[in-house]
Amino acid sequence: MTAPRMPSRPDPVAKVMGKTRPVRVCFMIDDLNVAGTESQLVRLISSLNRDRVTPYLCLLREGDERSRSLEPPDCPVLRLGVRSLHKVDSLFKGLQFTRFLRRERIDVLQVYFQDSTYLGVPAGRLAGVRQVVRVCNNLNHWMTPAHRMLGRLFNRLVTVTAANCEACRQAVLADDRMSAESVVVLENGVDLERFLAVPPIPTQPRVNGGRRVGVVANLRPVKGLDVFVRAAALLAATHPDVRFEIAGEGEQRPVLEGLARASGLEGRLVLHGSIQDIPGFLAGLDVGVLCSRSEGMSNAVLEYMAAGRPIVATAVGATPQLLQDGVHGLLVPPEDPEALARAMGRLLEDRGLASRLGGAARRRACERFSREAMVRRFETFYMQLGQQSR
Repeated sequence: MTAPRMPSRPDPVAKVMGKTRPVRVCFMIDDLNVAGTESQLVRLISSLNRDRVTPYLCLLREGDERSRSLEPPDCPVLRLGVRSLHKVDSLFKGLQFTRFLRRERIDVLQVYFQDSTYLGVPAGRLAGVRQVVRVCNNLNHWMTPAHRMLGRLFNRLVTVTAANCEACRQAVLADDRMSAESVVVLENGVDLERFLAVPPIPTQPRVNGGRRVGVVANLRPVKGLDVFVRAAALLAATHPDVRFEIAGEGEQRPVLEGLARASGLEGRLVLHGSIQDIPGFLAGLDVGVLCSRSEGMSNAVLEYMAAGRPIVATAVGATPQLLQDGVHGLLVPPEDPEALARAMGRLLEDRGLASRLGGAARRRACERFSREAMVRRFETFYMQLGQQSR
């Protein structure tokens, strides 16, 4: 086990001058990468008011160089180095984590993903952590009967489940058979400062010619990128100047590359891999697309909104709550490349509509989904849990 990286800060163990010490929250996740859930967590930790919440981060895995580069500053980091929960040494890692929680007097343990849940929740209860929070930010599309059974068992050890939208909350209530009051909604937020620098969508054709339609997504089946490629092939036949771009990496890259070749999109569809400068990528797009088969509250849609991009999105999960069809974007059914192609073509041809939708989406992001508003929601949540613990 790697020793936690401890920042220099005064020790607020007891009340000082009548003020209660900050709530100590340990976040446990498998590993860090640039995916939505992980990036939201890193930004949350970095933004928390240290006078109210003292964060700790535990990584179930050892963490490669990329993961370590994403670790938030001013936060103790513990890397357990668990390779597999099926290995005997994972039991000892769990006991080491239990000792860590006791030593640091953690008030709230918040776990993400299944492996971290299976190891972290029992360790938290064994350590005497009174508030154990499980995070569920998807619609459980991947769950097998075995996972559902285990989820229901572990829920007996969880204080509360946090979902990022009402659609996820309803999925948890249906699948895990939890009481309604034990599942709360804490909506995501977007770092507006990064995206408001992106200029509004132009109402006239770009000076350098060529139009771009793009997606920000991990290359996984649930993201529906095969549907996007098929829609792109339909649109490319009538729009020879349009280029299609995907920012993200994942297991489906070979499949998508093969599908692009078979669809005649070589040279027209670009898989960029992971991109650090998402605002810069979005600035070059005429249309932003979400083509997911299942989704909670999409970080990509929030980023499109903040960047003022006209959006075509599948009506799944929380997306219809983020985007009113025809007001903030265009909604289409999932698994429908023809409808997706029509909607993308409509925004490419009607630049006045595209500009109006992009502007309305940006205003909505500013009004409701700022990073600051999200952090306040979480801080209030932790303060309430801390008061209940004490």
